[in-house]
Amino acid sequence: MTYVAPGDPHELARSVRAGFADHYGREASVVGRAPGRVNLMGEHTDYNHGLVLPVALPHATYAAARLRDDPADGLVRVASAQQAEPWEGQLAAVGPGTVDGWAAYAAGMVWALHERGHEIPGVDLYVDSTVPLGAGLSSSAALECSVGVAVAVALGLPLTPELRRDLVSAGMAAETEIVGAPTGGMDQTIAMLGEAGAALVIDFDLPEDRGRSTQVRLGLARHSLLVTDTRVSHALVDGGYGQRRADCEEAAAVLGLSSLRDADLDAVARIADDRVRRRARHVVTEIARVRECVDALAAGDLDSLGRLFADSHLSMRDDFEISCPELDVAVAVAVEAGAVAARMTGGGFGGSSVAVVPDERVDAVARAIDAAFALEGFTPPGHLRAEPSPGAGLEG
Repeated sequence: MTYVAPGDPHELARSVRAGFADHYGREASVVGRAPGRVNLMGEHTDYNHGLVLPVALPHATYAAARLRDDPADGLVRVASAQQAEPWEGQLAAVGPGTVDGWAAYAAGMVWALHERGHEIPGVDLYVDSTVPLGAGLSSSAALECSVGVAVAVALGLPLTPELRRDLVSAGMAAETEIVGAPTGGMDQTIAMLGEAGAALVIDFDLPEDRGRSTQVRLGLARHSLLVTDTRVSHALVDGGYGQRRADCEEAAAVLGLSSLRDADLDAVARIADDRVRRRARHVVTEIARVRECVDALAAGDLDSLGRLFADSHLSMRDDFEISCPELDVAVAVAVEAGAVAARMTGGGFGGSSVAVVPDERVDAVARAIDAAFALEGFTPPGHLRAEPSPGAGLEG
């Protein structure tokens, strides 16, 4: 049984500062931190103007930064404790399709800040992370937002609520325009705005200045959130995610709507194309499940929570077709072993499941999933405990 530890933030900040100094031969001026996330309900609803319910993880990415001394330099250098090859390039040359791989998230965030009018003379960055990569826990947004916080503060900008919202938008631009992943903004929002002990209801049909996000305290007394990383790595730029988004856009167009947020099940049932109809049905029912999940959490109604998680997983498996055998096994076995609720979480095609488990059963549920994976011949999974944690900030 393998638990992925979040690590001590102060120790990780010291470590990333040391990594920066070793790599660049000078001291970092600032360390930004941004968490991963696990979504409790609302998959593929953000880009459909719907609702989501994520929590920020204690697992986070740390970015050490220092602006370069020459205002005319314009050089961006990025290195990582997790990646063998660093990246460097001129900020003026960064644009859609110009940076590949993991560095696109970091360089893209610097680009997005520059596009928003911030004068950046060039910057050196060194990152380290405890967010599992490719696990559907938003390691990408954690990287973007940690870099965004570090660069913004290095520029002398105060980390105000307004700047946090601007960093959300910058992270979305980096991911959609530089990386080319057609995501919807949930990950950057929870990374910047999460609070300890709470989930965040985000309504993507409202502008931020009308209170788009609301904190929700979790009624999970004597229960824990157990996340299982199936170790089936997913990528958001390989076509599956984009095809689901295109299906949703087609469904809205068929219904004569600007988005599926305004659709109802009677109208969806009249869509002729079976695949498009099922995609739309998932979105409409999933948005409704977010509302019901918030009510269940507020009431401490774990029976309803279990039903909602089960319905959501079946919808993602059958209507949206984004599950996989490893996720199905993790969810089924978690419930059999004592979880009160379990579902896959994230964009799908691999990644992680999340289960609500009585505190005294957490280890037993994790061991049962391990045993089932071994019996199926799957790669051994990893587990982490998802204590709802604060959003991005400074460390060290």
